[in-house]
Formats: sequence, structure tokens, C-alpha cells
Amino acid sequence: MRYDEAKRKLRGSIAPIVTPFKQDYSMDLDKLKELIDWHVESGSHAISVTGTTGEPSSLTAAERITVMETAAKAVNGRVPFVPGTGSTNHDETVDLTKKAQEMGADAALVIVPYYNKPSQHALYKHFKTVADSVDIPLIVYNIPGRTATNLDVKTLARLSEDCPNIIGVKESNKDFEHINRVLLNCGRDFNLYSGIELLCYPMLAIGGAGHISATANVMPEKVAEIYNAWEEGDVKRAQDLHFELMPLNDVLFKDTNPAPLKAALGMMGKIEPVLRMPMDLPTEALQSEIREVLKTYTNVADQVVSK
Repeated sequence: MRYDEAKRKLRGSIAPIVTPFKQDYSMDLDKLKELIDWHVESGSHAISVTGTTGEPSSLTAAERITVMETAAKAVNGRVPFVPGTGSTNHDETVDLTKKAQEMGADAALVIVPYYNKPSQHALYKHFKTVADSVDIPLIVYNIPGRTATNLDVKTLARLSEDCPNIIGVKESNKDFEHINRVLLNCGRDFNLYSGIELLCYPMLAIGGAGHISATANVMPEKVAEIYNAWEEGDVKRAQDLHFELMPLNDVLFKDTNPAPLKAALGMMGKIEPVLRMPMDLPTEALQSEIREVLKTYTNVADQVVSK
């Protein structure tokens, strides 16, 4: 996929799928395939795995590759496939991104390295080296709340100019002024994706390309419809969906993602509600709150088990 074509194709709701585990903490690849089928049938515009929502730091590098390969085969070209290949380790990031290219991924999502707290100069060198190692499109992933480092707009603009395969950024950044300056400095044809649930609709209004929203795991059709409504010019419908989903967005982030999300999917019978340590499920009180919020949505209420 050439880069201009990728910018046009990689739009809408790119659903960041959880990594299902069994009760013994082994990966449940059959459930992963089922989730991907459900998302494609529900209208998600693209599929991503092994991003933050996929608990990549709880997976070995070999397990990440297995999840990516399983997902690529399950997607089978029905929609674009965008695995997360970033790591706190530079060489591992390069290797995983090369593996994504080998398995035919449409793009790779590469997170700002976490824990290390690299300088802006170091971030530029890291991302440029990754970009130079492959010729598939890359989407940079900026999530300062999880990485402790914010990718500066000027650094991103320099990368977008020097690396033609860096086609966009997932901004999980609550600073909306920063987000506006991304398009100002990188160009309005640069693909901007929201990673903040309450900014999915507002980002479309300034020219965003879509969203990579954890909430899509629970309501893939409605998260995708926000983008569809906007593209069709139905602003009121997009606004209505934005506010309709707000209670769900709020409760799914009362604990660290994907803990509430996996609890919700367990209540819906989609997966076993299991996370690998050091992550764990939310408290019983929060799980009860999640259950009650889910019951207010008619499209999932009948799936929710009482306990």
C-alpha cells in the first residue's frame, strides 16, 4: 500500500482489540478470532492488536508475534490490519515492525517508548530508525499518560517531513491545543487519530482521520458510526452518538485500561475476564457499576449476565 493510498484507506474506527486469556493465563487465540469476526461484521473500519488495550507489556515478544499472525490471518484482508509493534526496547520495536511488514500488515502502530523517558532528539532518532527499517506505513502513538513522555509537535513534524512512511499519529493526549497544532505543523493531510474517547468526535471536527478507541471493544458498531455519520454530513447523529457513549466511556476508564474493558467483555460473554499480573480486574464495586451502565444500552443489555 503506497503512503497516499494508505492515508485514504486508514480512516474511521481502527478497533484496538484486547488479547483474550484463559483462566490459566494462556492466550485464547480462538476467542481472538471470534472478536475479530465480530468487529468486521459490526462495521469496524480496521483492526489493531497488541496496542495498549492488548496488554503488550504482559506478552513475550514471541507471544506478540503469535497474536499478530493470528489476527492477520483472521482479518484476511477484509479490512486494514494495523498491529502495535512499539516497545520500550528499540531493537525489539524494529524487529516487531519488520515482522508486521512480513505478515502483510497495512500499517504498524508504534508507541513512544515507555519508562525510558527519552529526549525529543532521542525520540526522533528512535522513530526515524524504525521508519527507515521498513517500507510500510507507520502511525506514531503518543500517550504521555502511560509513557511519561510527550512527543513534541515539532518532533513529530520533523519526522513526518523526513520519513514519508510516517503517515499519522494516534494522540492519546488530553491537551486539545497540542492536538490542533499537530495538523497545523504536520499538514492537514497527516492522519490524526483520537486515542481519547471523549475526543473522538471533536477530532473529526478539526480534520481528524478517525479514532483508535478502546470503547470499540464493547460497542464496535456505535464507535464506527460516529465516523460514518460525520462522513455522511449527519453532524447531529455524530453528536448524539458522542454523548450517548459518554457514560460508557467514563466507566471504562475508572480503572486502568483494559481492566474495566475486560470485565465488561466478560459480562457480555465475549471473553474470559482475565488479565495477566501485575494487572487485575476492577473492584467488585466498579464491576457492579460497569454492569449497570452496560444494561442502559439496549444493543448490549440482553447480553449482560447478572453475575
